[in-house]
Amino acid sequence: MSAAGDRRRRAAIKTLIWAACLAPAVWLGAEALWGDLGANPIETITHRTGWWTLFLLTTTLAVTPARRIARRPNWVRYRRLLGLFAFFYGTLHFLTYLVLDQFFAWSFILEDIAERPFITVGFAAWLMLLALALTSTRASIRRLRKNWQRLHRLIYVAAVAGGIHFFWGVKADKREPLIFIVIITVLLSLRVWAPWRRRAARPRQVPLTE
Repeated sequence: MSAAGDRRRRAAIKTLIWAACLAPAVWLGAEALWGDLGANPIETITHRTGWWTLFLLTTTLAVTPARRIARRPNWVRYRRLLGLFAFFYGTLHFLTYLVLDQFFAWSFILEDIAERPFITVGFAAWLMLLALALTSTRASIRRLRKNWQRLHRLIYVAAVAGGIHFFWGVKADKREPLIFIVIITVLLSLRVWAPWRRRAARPRQVPLTE
């Protein structure tokens, strides 16, 4: 494929990712305008934005093993975009709590963060996503060098924290958060196992004897 054709293909894929990732937010906004969010609109918005945050985080984590299995190294170029959309929905989720649920009642918000574990872990996950989003630029990569890769491993910690936040926040049926936690655990295990596998695959050097 020519360079121009490759650029067009990449642009088309990114356009599809933008459309797919924005669709849930657009649909949620339309439902809000139509008054079709159910008996508890705030709870609906909170659940939807939180679910899409965790889904996109999980999808972002899945890019690396998927590209290795499919032998498509170029898929890595779409990981950043998916991660930024995860932060976008995470911010909508946090703002729903901050604005619609608590109405900027800072004393109650700080008390919640300090005393309610599922709020604490959710806020910690959002702070990690904030740090990753702020350092996702090429300038940050150049400035941080090897430390950039170390910092961006926080996405796994953020995903685990997000799964725990979802699990603790659900009062009745916990099957859905458990599915997320299992998938995140598998992806984290693959991340830990892959470097060990590469090291084991290297031929050992036999010391020369006299």
